[in-house]
Amino acid sequence: MRWKGLVLVLTMLLWPCSSDALTRDDFLVRTTQDLLTLCTASESDPLYQGAIGFCLGFATGAYQYYQVTTASGEQTAFVCVPEPPPTRIEAIQMFVAWAKANPQYLNEHPVDSLFRFLATTYPCRH
Repeated sequence: MRWKGLVLVLTMLLWPCSSDALTRDDFLVRTTQDLLTLCTASESDPLYQGAIGFCLGFATGAYQYYQVTTASGEQTAFVCVPEPPPTRIEAIQMFVAWAKANPQYLNEHPVDSLFRFLATTYPCRH
């Protein structure tokens, strides 16, 4: 009985910690869900600015790395973004919509899902 009481007290104490507010752990971005959480942060969240900046920086950095690796010709391009390309905000909004429509990928590595989205949205026509 004492264990049940202890579990109940701990649960009640920790209950406020389980809100929709962002935490520093969200910034570890272990899964696509974590990235989605940052990219869809509420403007009222105290970590909003950091979350949106991280979201944009993560996606931009991954894409720029891809561009460098394919520019050398050693790796075949599989993502061909049109000219003019979407803005970063537009691209993130499209990724968010894609991720929500494809929840089967939410537990994958975020870079894998990001490029799955890009490859299906902007496939190269070889």
